[in-house]
Amino acid sequence: QVQLVESGGGLVQAGGSLRLSCAASARTFTPYAMGWFRQAPGKEREFVSFISGSGGTTYYANSVKGRFTISRDNVKNTVYLQMSSLKPEDTAAYYCASHYSGGYSLLASYNYWGQGTQVTVSS
Repeated sequence: QVQLVESGGGLVQAGGSLRLSCAASARTFTPYAMGWFRQAPGKEREFVSFISGSGGTTYYANSVKGRFTISRDNVKNTVYLQMSSLKPEDTAAYYCASHYSGGYSLLASYNYWGQGTQVTVSS
């Protein structure tokens, strides 16, 4: 079983930056591909970014491409999401999840989820 704990959220002005972290408790972290999702109030949870187990493959939602960067440190069992040029529409609770099987952008492809960390971008 994998336990995931997100941190790093907060309040930031538009144009600012934040770095989210997702610490995993899994005994063997390296094989797990990981994803970041977000959910704004009243909206469905949506895909943000994906990283393979080795870190060699990454994907991004079009809405964040060029502004967000996903990375991982398999020694520290941690995945990061560096967010820059933040916009008010990036305001949401951000969740990390471990990928199990299937399309990288699909919620059903992930089997373990963190509790989320809130990001609020003021205009």
